[in-house]
Amino acid sequence: MFTKRILAPVALLGAGALALAGCSGGSDAPAEENEDGVTSVTLMLNWYPYGEHAPFYYGVEQGIFEEHGIDLQIEAGQGSTKTAQAVGQGQVDFGWADAPAVMANIDKGVKIQSVGVFLQTTPSAVQVFADSGIEQPEDLKGKTIAVSAGDAPTTTFPLYLEAVGLEESDVKQQNLDPAGKVAAVLSGQVDGLIGFAHDQGPTIASESGNDMTYLRYSDAGLNFYSNGLIASNDTIDSDPDLVAALTQATSEAFTAASEDPEAAVAAMEGKDPQMPEADVLQGQWEETMKLLETEATAGEVPGTNAAEDWESTIEVLSGAGLTAEGAAVDTYFTDAFQPE
Repeated sequence: MFTKRILAPVALLGAGALALAGCSGGSDAPAEENEDGVTSVTLMLNWYPYGEHAPFYYGVEQGIFEEHGIDLQIEAGQGSTKTAQAVGQGQVDFGWADAPAVMANIDKGVKIQSVGVFLQTTPSAVQVFADSGIEQPEDLKGKTIAVSAGDAPTTTFPLYLEAVGLEESDVKQQNLDPAGKVAAVLSGQVDGLIGFAHDQGPTIASESGNDMTYLRYSDAGLNFYSNGLIASNDTIDSDPDLVAALTQATSEAFTAASEDPEAAVAAMEGKDPQMPEADVLQGQWEETMKLLETEATAGEVPGTNAAEDWESTIEVLSGAGLTAEGAAVDTYFTDAFQPE
């Protein structure tokens, strides 16, 4: 068990290799220190690796996690809900998941909490080709936009339309699965899609050779938290030093990856067969870098959360019916592990 809180880089702990597991499956056993004093920790992502995850791979490559006593094992996910549930069931030590899914699962009784959101400006956006003639929100009137029923960007779309002065009836919504949305845009069956600007957009741009325009929810004043670290209540209670070390190391990895985006993406090469091409990864990470702070956290290290941003997130998501109404911030987030 992790017994020492490590909040500043120390000398590298030996030359042990840091394995990266693509989809190796978790364990119900608690994290254990090896003979070098390094704890093997499993982290399940929200999806198969894409550019947003570059800091984890770069942090491993650069020894940042090892400096904090952690041998990080990165596992692919299959959606934030499954990641949240896997963490709650003790199948993995930690998760990287979208705040709306995390909060909804907490409302349903899953025993987890956020220990730090890193994507603090929502990546939710209407995404269209730059030559589509859609340049402003009012240009969406009469257009067909692909959506995926039940996900956060789709469920909050009516709030976006209201914020930009449009009615729901002004835009035709075509319900498709995530892959179907991308295919429909590429084939011209729809005028655009709703999703994460740091994910689908760079993929479509690469496959089509055309630039993308993003009508961001945040530009309309609609913002809510997105992806970050989660831990089970059991881990938070029984091993807070491990939680603190992982949160701090992740913050430092995000800082390092932001300072050298190309090297960060290069660290992902060959790590997972389902990973996008390098140019897509680069675009995805560069779009992710725009999401790491709000006005309330400007100038702070990555992963620093502000209470007012959590309160705004709760207000927006409960208003959209995605989470419970009237919940306190500490229902979903503990501020005990704010990075330094």
